[in-house]
Amino acid sequence: MGKIAALVDGRSELGAAVENFTPEWAAGVTGIDAGQIRELADEIGAAKSAAVYGRIGTTTVEFGTLATWLLDVIAILTGNLDEPGGMMFPRPATERVRPPRPGRQFRVGRWASRVSGRPEVQGELPAADMPDEMLVPGDGQLRMMFTCAGNPVLSCPDGDRMDEAFASLDAMVSVDIYLNETTRHADVILPPPSALEKSHYDINFYGLSIRNISNFSTPVFDRDLMTEEDIYAKLTLIALGRGADADPEIVHDQMVRELLAAETAVEGSPLAERDVGEMLDQLAQGSGSVRVVDAMLRTGPYGDQFGANANGLSVAKLQENPHGIDLGPLEPRLPDLLNTVDDRIDLFSGPFLAELARLDARATEWAMDGRLRLGGRRHLRSNNSWMHNLEVLVRGKARCTLQINPMDAAELGIADGIDAVVRSRVGQVVAPVEVTESVMPGVVSLPHGWGHDMAGVKMDVAQRHAGVNSNVLTDPAVVDPLSGTAALNAIPVEVVPA
Repeated sequence: MGKIAALVDGRSELGAAVENFTPEWAAGVTGIDAGQIRELADEIGAAKSAAVYGRIGTTTVEFGTLATWLLDVIAILTGNLDEPGGMMFPRPATERVRPPRPGRQFRVGRWASRVSGRPEVQGELPAADMPDEMLVPGDGQLRMMFTCAGNPVLSCPDGDRMDEAFASLDAMVSVDIYLNETTRHADVILPPPSALEKSHYDINFYGLSIRNISNFSTPVFDRDLMTEEDIYAKLTLIALGRGADADPEIVHDQMVRELLAAETAVEGSPLAERDVGEMLDQLAQGSGSVRVVDAMLRTGPYGDQFGANANGLSVAKLQENPHGIDLGPLEPRLPDLLNTVDDRIDLFSGPFLAELARLDARATEWAMDGRLRLGGRRHLRSNNSWMHNLEVLVRGKARCTLQINPMDAAELGIADGIDAVVRSRVGQVVAPVEVTESVMPGVVSLPHGWGHDMAGVKMDVAQRHAGVNSNVLTDPAVVDPLSGTAALNAIPVEVVPA
């Protein structure tokens, strides 16, 4: 376990809990030979370094939290957490530098969804509950919605009912550049600049990167459009009763002031007790988001600290380096990054014992079920619905196909290129078949984000390559109970020739 061993509790409890989940048990669920599973486990355990990586593939399933936890467990037990070649944590340039603080527990169940009773998780309710919250009458029924660059009619479970729910609203406002399957229901669409008409800094993705870098993009085209942050700031001020003529700069200025004030309050910081007004005057010129990013960069771990570090980062520094700045490889960051109450890692904290028991029971049900399981897939050129309206990305071979293994195709009398009907508990679609060994026996696959054939959509390219909405088949009754995440994969389906 390496240096992490001294921080870890719960090894014996974990060992007892998973003792019955043998390679033979896993073979019965996955269809992968037990010997091959043992060989893979031995290779990971013996490797000098190894990373077992999940993300979307292991989270959008009924046991997504359990699977994600087990990936972390593998990294910890094999000594590959926070080690080069294993699972490491980047240090983004906008990370807040703070003194150690008491850990905060993961927050769950402070309130519940009005209809299903499912608990909130970190302030969010399951997306699968949206139709019920809009369609079922009663106190607290949702009658107005805001959407921001999203398309839940295509991306959330039970797409047909989701579409019905959005159509039923009394009012809807969308911030979006597209009139898509969801925003066609909006009373007002507020269009921000397109990607080439605004500056960009990847605050979120640098927190997931495999090397510490920083890059700021300036607009390619200069157009006099209300920026995205100005739209949100204006809506905020209207909601606060300040009126439609209120200046968005009120919100931007407050955000930057609070950010800088927090930094000056950090004991021992280069900015401790510095004058906030003086620093505000030094910020980069531009939109509200540019000034916020500049403040975050300059007060971050590589920042110029408003003059205290002459070679540090700022928006101006990044503009002088349009191809970005390499900040170096990832480095070990534990235990400093731990945010648990006792600054330790408990391998067996939380409700995982109950989830393991539920998994065992569900595996028995699956074995008796005998139905095919539908999984999604993503393509680099069309991985989300908003990429389908760009001709250069959708041209070529059709990608919205039902992939099926040759063994299953032969048994079902389904040939490559014909149309097939795919049915689940909640809906059905008809899609062209692609017979391929890319999927294993017992599994069929449809990509998500397609289905651009609805009336009222104004996405000409996407409509010429409409495809089908795989989430017509997704069951809103099945979610990961620990996170509320919809089970968009492993959906039981029947497939027959159309």
